[in-house]
Amino acid sequence: MDRTTEDSAQVAGIVLAAGGGRRLGGRPKALLTHRGRPLVEHAAHALREGGCAPVHIVLGAAAGTVRARARLDGYVVVDNPDWEQGMGSSLRAGLASLAGTGAKAALVALVDQPGIGAEAVARVAAAYRSPSTLAAAAYGGERGHPVLFGADRWADITASAVGDRGARAYLRAHQSAITLVDCSNIARTDDIDTPEDLTLLE
Repeated sequence: MDRTTEDSAQVAGIVLAAGGGRRLGGRPKALLTHRGRPLVEHAAHALREGGCAPVHIVLGAAAGTVRARARLDGYVVVDNPDWEQGMGSSLRAGLASLAGTGAKAALVALVDQPGIGAEAVARVAAAYRSPSTLAAAAYGGERGHPVLFGADRWADITASAVGDRGARAYLRAHQSAITLVDCSNIARTDDIDTPEDLTLLE
């Protein structure tokens, strides 16, 4: 096994898919349809095909319905009972769920960015060097998703992940340590946040 393959095998994936879609009239984003299947399937598939293992999916709003409608076999599904507190609670739940897996890093993706696929995931995962690695996809020089957190950083990220900020405060404070990985030519960063954004889905 070469170094690249060995390193990527240590990167777990986390899909943050707990949101209730407040600006979408209460339609959980995980269940929005893209190419005939729920968005949560696309996000999880992108992580798996990009080389992440295991892949954990954090659910919250309508979790039971998501489990019933989406094909989630082969993934670890994590329930976040505190999802209404914001993305930070889901990030904490996802990182906590990786305890004992042996993962050296977590690559975090958002369920509402269908334009980010396996190629971008693989490119960011390849930036892993050690359990202290911080890396993120970049688009036009601006940091975006997915984001990779080395395991040595999980405790501090968990402590700072509150409300809807997720890891933004931590990333701002450690900006000089982040390896930016240009993905402008292989991914789109459109978020599905409002009814107008639904036109981005196929």
